[in-house]
Amino acid sequence: MFKRIVFHLFYQFRRSLPIWLVQLLTDWLPDNRITIRLRGAMLRPFLGRCGRGLLVARRVTFLNPHGIRIGRDVYLATGCWIDGIGGLTIEDEVKLSPYVVITTSSHCFKDNSVCGGGSHTAPVRIGRGSWLASHVVVVTGVSVGSGVIVGANAVVTRDIPNNVFAAGVPARVIGPRVDQTPNIFSREDILKGQ
Repeated sequence: MFKRIVFHLFYQFRRSLPIWLVQLLTDWLPDNRITIRLRGAMLRPFLGRCGRGLLVARRVTFLNPHGIRIGRDVYLATGCWIDGIGGLTIEDEVKLSPYVVITTSSHCFKDNSVCGGGSHTAPVRIGRGSWLASHVVVVTGVSVGSGVIVGANAVVTRDIPNNVFAAGVPARVIGPRVDQTPNIFSREDILKGQ
């Protein structure tokens, strides 16, 4: 029992409390290029493994951060809820829009009740360069391919292949991802047009 208490205290001081403290100190700041970079740089040491260029907006929730692996140049928008207990890999250049939920565990039932039933865990992977639009939910054990767009409010319940557009509840492949020709690359491009 004593060893278990010591382990939990160590875990809290090593990961959970520092993440909470960083968010407490920075969540009152407006989200802009400087503060999302600052928040990402301050959070990197407390996540499982994390590449450079992490951008984190306000009110992002990390559960079980030891199981979260994040690649380079990843953006986590406001209100994302990310659970790493079953193992979560977010590869390079992934963008999560506001209020995306990624869970690597699901509740189990015992005696017709979820109370006391425990949990089932399985890893989740989000492939390189993918974009999950607002309010997407990704459930336990799912793999989202590279270069994928998942439409807003979709619930991803099964694997999605590379380079497609998926949407719906449950999410299904709508078709190949269509690349558009950009007309802006930076804020300076917007200002030039005024």
